[in-house]
Amino acid sequence: MKNLEDLASVVKLVKKEEEEKTSKKVVFALAIIGAITAIAVIAYAVYSYMTPDYLDDFEDDFDDDFDDDIYDDDDDVK
Repeated sequence: MKNLEDLASVVKLVKKEEEEKTSKKVVFALAIIGAITAIAVIAYAVYSYMTPDYLDDFEDDFDDDFDDDIYDDDDDVK
């Protein structure tokens, strides 16, 4: 009977070690994915901060030119 108990305890110990190994692998994989994601987010934030917004330069000029032309054409028709 003692041999069966010893065998059962050894089997439980082996299963516990295997679960720890698999859980360590999962945690390690998730840590790598998290680190890559963090680096990508930081790189995007730096890029968007450093890149100038060229659309702001053209937006004001575009609106001003066409607003004046529409009113000038109506005045000439009289």
